[in-house]
Amino acid sequence: MEIVVASGKGGVGKSTITASLVQLLSHKKVAAVDADAEAPNLHLLLDVKEWEEEKEFVSAQSARITNRCTQCGACDDVCIYEAIEIKDGIHRIKDYLCEGCGACRAVCPVKGAIVIENALSGWIRVAETPHAPLVSAELDVGRPNSGKLVAEEKEIARGWVKEGKAKHLLVDSAAGIGCQVIASISGADLAILVSEPTPSSLNDLKRMYHLTRHFGVEAKLIINKDGINPSYRGLENFAKSKGVEIIGRVPYDEAVPGSITAMKTLIEYAPESPSAKEIVKIAEYVEGWL
Repeated sequence: MEIVVASGKGGVGKSTITASLVQLLSHKKVAAVDADAEAPNLHLLLDVKEWEEEKEFVSAQSARITNRCTQCGACDDVCIYEAIEIKDGIHRIKDYLCEGCGACRAVCPVKGAIVIENALSGWIRVAETPHAPLVSAELDVGRPNSGKLVAEEKEIARGWVKEGKAKHLLVDSAAGIGCQVIASISGADLAILVSEPTPSSLNDLKRMYHLTRHFGVEAKLIINKDGINPSYRGLENFAKSKGVEIIGRVPYDEAVPGSITAMKTLIEYAPESPSAKEIVKIAEYVEGWL
């Protein structure tokens, strides 16, 4: 089974909950996927000391100005990304801004003065954590294709299932509803949406819910930081209107930032805390699906 933990908003506790679920469900042969290629952090909570494997992922393109350039400046005039700079009278490409669109090459009057080459998009890394195997991705600075990175790492994790190394996948999605979140949701069996009781979080939850509906993925809801806004019932009302089951209410707990600072799962750091006890109940519920 492939379960993705997602939300439309950052900072609501996806990684904290995912890391604890990975630990609590390790006996079910789960594998972890950190699908936030722009800001991966699951390895910090799962105590990864070093990466066992690391490979470069190439899916982008970038322009390069060769020594045949006559410094006419035609390329600079058409580059909408402002990826061309002039240093000491020489035109150069800023790799972190270039999208590889090829407009510069199209207008260049000198054949071979500008070439389009494959460019590094990021890295995919694998480690064996104390609880489960982990695959993580990191997007290089200024590079596109975070969704392709996530799709590639999910294929690696699915390969583990085929090989018998794992039976189930827990995917820690990025925030928002962008391409890497779409890659996280695509092909999943179930989405656990994490939200907090605030109007802004509800707005983002609605967008995330519609994304799961688009891909035909059933959604469940965890209310995190429960109690910070006792009179607010927006999440409950929305869940009821859409038939989304609320499977847990994790209370606001000062043990949570402490566990993050200590780079430990909440279960390791404060097993008797109210939030940890609630996550244990959630894990028992999730185990019933596996």
